[in-house]
Amino acid sequence: MSLHENAVLVLKEYGDQQELSGLYLDHLAAHPDGMWKPCQAGHVTASALVIDPAAGKVLLTLHRKLRMWLQMGGHCEAGDATLEEAALREATEESGIAGLSLLPGGPVRLDRHPIPAPCNWHLDVQYAAVVPEGAVEAISDESLDLRWFPYAEVAGVADDSVVQLVQRTLARL
Repeated sequence: MSLHENAVLVLKEYGDQQELSGLYLDHLAAHPDGMWKPCQAGHVTASALVIDPAAGKVLLTLHRKLRMWLQMGGHCEAGDATLEEAALREATEESGIAGLSLLPGGPVRLDRHPIPAPCNWHLDVQYAAVVPEGAVEAISDESLDLRWFPYAEVAGVADDSVVQLVQRTLARL
């Protein structure tokens, strides 16, 4: 199964945000290259909110280009077999934490957001990743900073999409 086929399956099984998941499915039906960064109509991305439920906090990255506090995530790569694998790879690379595990149940949320031309849109499939006990983060080249935030502080530093991702993750927990 290709990553494109996996994304279609994941989105068909996703039981929430039906209008948005339908838009993602329409995009993938119209664009065989819709998983990849060169697709100028937009492309699917994968991300994961890194969470430490025992400590009641989430790890956010200060994105180098956007200068915003965000969850870990980014573009799918040729070696990614599934969206879950892409999200987990991105979360591991950007957090520096080995041994992350995705919350069961598939994506937590979808978020479609504009990006500068020529690509136009990110169609983000968002997961949540739980840290192993004793995890220590390490900043990557893609970030200006990494920081743990208590759940209640996220709204003060991040945009509404991250706040909604935290809320949906907490509901899933």
